[in-house]
Amino acid sequence: MWHSLSRLLQHRLLIRTLVQRELTARYRGSVLGFLWTFIHPLMLLGVYTFVFTYVIDPFRGEGADPYALFLFCGLLPWTWFSSALAESANSLLMGGNLIKKIIFPAEVLPTVSVLHNGVNFLLGLPIYAVFWLWFKPESISLHLLWLPLVIVVQGLFTLGLAWLLAALTVHYRDVKDLLANILTLWFFGSPVIYSYTHLDETKPGEWGPFLLQLNPMTHIIEAYHTSMFTGEMLHWRRFGVTAIVALLTFVLGYYFFDRLRDSFVEEV
Repeated sequence: MWHSLSRLLQHRLLIRTLVQRELTARYRGSVLGFLWTFIHPLMLLGVYTFVFTYVIDPFRGEGADPYALFLFCGLLPWTWFSSALAESANSLLMGGNLIKKIIFPAEVLPTVSVLHNGVNFLLGLPIYAVFWLWFKPESISLHLLWLPLVIVVQGLFTLGLAWLLAALTVHYRDVKDLLANILTLWFFGSPVIYSYTHLDETKPGEWGPFLLQLNPMTHIIEAYHTSMFTGEMLHWRRFGVTAIVALLTFVLGYYFFDRLRDSFVEEV
């Protein structure tokens, strides 16, 4: 397994080329083209802000003001996570012709899905920075330097799940349909539209906060909130455990993928 995993670095040029192709193909033929990379998160922010501010009054807590900025901080990494998993689950089926080529490394396809969605996430960060400087400049601190570590941890966790889902979907096509519902439930079970800290303080000992603690995305999203919204130090105990879970997910996800790779050609 470790030998196969090390081959990803050998195929970095192929991965970069495919990521560039995906980014170019996504907006080919559209009038605004690559500008949609910036417009899409702004439109998503507008819709969610309107719904959860004026239609539904969310249980968000005082620490989530200004709410639009708080929401944007959580939506950016969540969009990367959910879009990457949704595309990765179907990546081997869509790339069946490539997999049937003996020399093509199948693990590249889910990796490309995670990375090109990660690029979209990174391109959304400057937009967030502009709003952050405008609405909450006092919260900008040196704790922002922890952001790269948070991104790496999310990347490892997402990539491990991407390999796992891609391998499962080849054998069980229902996975990609089930995944859409799981991601919806996972979204509301992660502190994207509400403050986990406020929920934990107001409802101690209840099942809600306890179950949220078992969700790795809870602590990843909270790490974004602390480093990019409140300007506070990461909760190292929670985030440290999450980093270990992310690393285990990365290794086990690839191990499962590697064990099933010989059956991909027959199934696609």
